[in-house]
Formats: sequence, structure tokens, C-alpha cells
Amino acid sequence: MKRIIAIVLCLVCMVGLFAGCTAAENVNHNLSQAADNFQVMRRITVYNARTDMIVMEIEGLMSLSNNTTRELVVTCKTGEDEFKKHYVYLNDYVIYAVEDITGTVTDPYHHKIHFYTAVPDIDWNK
Repeated sequence: MKRIIAIVLCLVCMVGLFAGCTAAENVNHNLSQAADNFQVMRRITVYNARTDMIVMEIEGLMSLSNNTTRELVVTCKTGEDEFKKHYVYLNDYVIYAVEDITGTVTDPYHHKIHFYTAVPDIDWNK
């Protein structure tokens, strides 16, 4: 009798746990897991919020994490068993946005980095 009650209680708890998940939560979890397994093409744009300038962009199959030294760690898959790791230091002015660009057609080991630098305005006529 105790065994039957325990089984029924476990089933009720499992139903309660699964009923609390929305479709959006499930999709979000699945997309995050796919991205961490290098199955989602992403574009990261790093901004300097103080100057309103784009500092860099990274595109490719990538996994993201933050470490304890205020860095965004970007691990990109660049070949069948090849990876590159990039670090972006985050401070009060540096922020980033991540886009899912999986819908684009591209090479599966596509990996691009763009750095945007400001060139000083120099008057060469003096």
C-alpha cells in the first residue's frame, strides 16, 4: 500500500513539474543547448556605449560564457575538430548583443571577426 501511494505521489509531482514548463521556456532551453553544442550560427556585436561605436563583430558557430574576470568568453568552431577562443573584456561602457543568424546559408565553419577602429582626423595640409 505504501509503495502504491509513493508511486502515485511521484507521478503527481512529475506531472506538476512538466505542466509548469511553457512552450517558450522549452524552445529557449533547446536553442541555448544547441548553441552551446555549436549548432547555431550567431553574430555578436560588441558596443562601446560611451562613444556609441561598434568595437567588433564575431560571426560563426559559437558558445558563450562569462568568466570571473569580467570577460565574455567566445568559443568558435572553425573546423570539424578545430576551435578558437576569444575574450572580450566587459566594463561599464562595453556591452554586447547576440543574434541568431542560423537562417543564413553559409559555410558550416564560417568564422569572421570585424574590428571597428576610429581613425583620427588629421589635416595633412599643414
